Amino acid sequence: MQSIPLSQRECEPCKGGVPPLKRDELAPLLGEIPGWSVAEIDTARHGRVLTLERSYAFPDFKTAMAFAVRVGELAEEQQHHPDLFVSWGRVRVQIWTHKIGGLTESDAVFAAKCDAIAR
Repeated sequence: MQSIPLSQRECEPCKGGVPPLKRDELAPLLGEIPGWSVAEIDTARHGRVLTLERSYAFPDFKTAMAFAVRVGELAEEQQHHPDLFVSWGRVRVQIWTHKIGGLTESDAVFAAKCDAIAR
């Protein structure tokens, strides 16, 4: 594991062929991104997969949308595309690597970058 904080690393696009991280491999990464949790979702392509999820609260819809747009811009820059769920005063971010059907270290990097935007 690198000593550079997750938020200062670059996401590395997954080329496939690597196994997704298991829950025990995620534990050290979760220690660096408090507020994020591991969830499981069912997908058509991969079956059940692990995701990183976090909800952010905002004072109104406009501020929530502005955050979602900033995360979208970061996603394009980092070539890492989360699922965003926007509602009044809330944005839920769900991250996983679709190519491998699970989580990579880059997912945690992206999560840390989302936290930096929220600050």
